[in-house]
Amino acid sequence: MSQQERPLILFDPFPRSRDLIFTEAAWRDLAGRARVIGHEDGRMPAAIVERHLGEAELVIGQTDLPAERIDAAPRLKAIINVEGNFLPNVDYAACFRRGIQVLAAAPAFAGPVAEMGLAMALDLARGVTAADRAFRNREERYGLAGNGDAFTLSGCDLGFVGFGNLGRALQPLLAPFRPRIRVFDPWLPAGHLREFGVLPATLDEVLRASRLTFVLAGVTSENRGMIGKGELASMPPGAALVLLSRAEVVDWSALMEATGDGRIRAATDVFPQEPVAPDDPVRHNPNLLLSAHRAGGVREAFHRIGEMVVDDALLILAGLPAVRLQAARRETVGRLRSRPGRSYGKDEI
Repeated sequence: MSQQERPLILFDPFPRSRDLIFTEAAWRDLAGRARVIGHEDGRMPAAIVERHLGEAELVIGQTDLPAERIDAAPRLKAIINVEGNFLPNVDYAACFRRGIQVLAAAPAFAGPVAEMGLAMALDLARGVTAADRAFRNREERYGLAGNGDAFTLSGCDLGFVGFGNLGRALQPLLAPFRPRIRVFDPWLPAGHLREFGVLPATLDEVLRASRLTFVLAGVTSENRGMIGKGELASMPPGAALVLLSRAEVVDWSALMEATGDGRIRAATDVFPQEPVAPDDPVRHNPNLLLSAHRAGGVREAFHRIGEMVVDDALLILAGLPAVRLQAARRETVGRLRSRPGRSYGKDEI
């Protein structure tokens, strides 16, 4: 096949970059099967998009694709977003009408974020960071005296709020502890949840019965602030909460109040505004374990994006369905409310 006969791919990955998400081997696999027209110094200029969109069979990246651009792309088979979110810059209805697949890289982050969730849960349960701080301040307490608020995960009652990619990645990491896991996910039927060996439950049941609850749900038009003052008050005294998905699912002021008085403790990898202001009170809350939205930001996760993109892109170009990335669904994509990601410098990965 000559160079001109190869399918055309528009590569517009901002805020990602080629070096961030592709190993050299993965890039060679992609570029060896297609003509790739790319732009990485910010968003691809409109003139480049419109010059080549009519020939493009794939768009890899976060290019704005309203209905008029979709109509101008008769060969387009798929849009592959290399972030983890489905953003509102694509006319999904136009894509569904045309049979254009819209895919996102969320599954690439599930494993690393789940690992961080387990680490945070163990820290909250056993007071690892708190004990370290006490020791450095010459305030350590030995043996049982140093475990006044500690509990074990073994045989524990745990709760999941949400059971998507992240919940399904976290569950097997917790399996050796033989916990009872209650799950609230209004988008999944009880029978489906039971097939995973978890207990379907209401949000109230999850929070009241769990010694530790993981918040794993993406933010939607229906769940902003879903875990508020009343919900946090229903948690048992001494319970813990791990927030891994999106800060908007929780009423942030209520979480600061509930942890500030020490009735519960929490860990979070996400915040309402990022980066967090230097004088934000969250930095002085002793009952919060803080992580700077870094749970998924490991090199292996970004390279996995590239691997998944190449695998699915080559399947699509061969007339086969994608199998590794997450596909947008017409029933739910319009209800998602995630924010765009951020760019990474070479010293940040």
